[in-house]
Amino acid sequence: QAHHYRTVDVSKLNMSATGPFVDLPPGSLRILQVTDTHLYGDPGGCLLGLNTLSSLDQVLALARWSLGEIDIILATGDLVHDASPRGYARLQNRLAAFGIPVYCIPGNHDLSARMAQHLAGHGVPLVPSTVHGDWLLVFLDSTIPEEDGGHLSAEELGRLKTALDSHPDKHALICLHHHPLPTGSAWMDEMAVDNADELLALVHSHPRVQGILWGHIHQHFERCLNGSWFLGSPSTCIQFTPGAPDFGLSYEPPGYRWLALLPNGEIRTGLHRLAALPEGLDMSSGGY
Repeated sequence: QAHHYRTVDVSKLNMSATGPFVDLPPGSLRILQVTDTHLYGDPGGCLLGLNTLSSLDQVLALARWSLGEIDIILATGDLVHDASPRGYARLQNRLAAFGIPVYCIPGNHDLSARMAQHLAGHGVPLVPSTVHGDWLLVFLDSTIPEEDGGHLSAEELGRLKTALDSHPDKHALICLHHHPLPTGSAWMDEMAVDNADELLALVHSHPRVQGILWGHIHQHFERCLNGSWFLGSPSTCIQFTPGAPDFGLSYEPPGYRWLALLPNGEIRTGLHRLAALPEGLDMSSGGY
């Protein structure tokens, strides 16, 4: 399957007339990815001075306006910074309001059991995989308890292989939180998936894996490797400086990624960011 991948800056489109999901072939999946929302139990909670709930609300409003009809929402980890029940409740309330399937995976700041209780128990199921039309979506847990870095257990990798083997006629998109490829930022790459070679071997042995999607890195990343697209995305709150050897914040505004998954295996995707960086961010911070 040949890939016909393109990135479109939707901020340059006239949204009153068009958008990235216009003129898609029948059967295409229209996806909104939000990641690293870092909500708190306290609605006034701030990460490095930025109110993460307000920032998420602005990003979701932008998505509603700029994308139009959406089929699926993917929330790819670090959803609630303090893993609080109220934080998950606020996230659930906002995502469920779209009235479409929502699939969440944990990040290193989340607690999986608490996510299951306060998301899956309230209309946002946590599932290992799902099929929509011509596509198989697989959701992997790359977290290590009480650590920032990522690892894919033998159980997770086995589950991935089983899902891929069970749906040989489907194109596949694999979603996880931690990045399996280096970003070029030394401090961030210390927190990548530490056994990414095992994931890559599985991906390369299944040619219908068209994409691998993640969060964690708080920045834009895209690369094609052996016919599969590897995609990292910006956070709905703070952004990290690309290519920096040490922790650093970027002036790039928060945003989201959109994806159109076409029946022939083509992936179309792009980013859309807020027009400006929300107020309050402490650019002098040395970490969090």
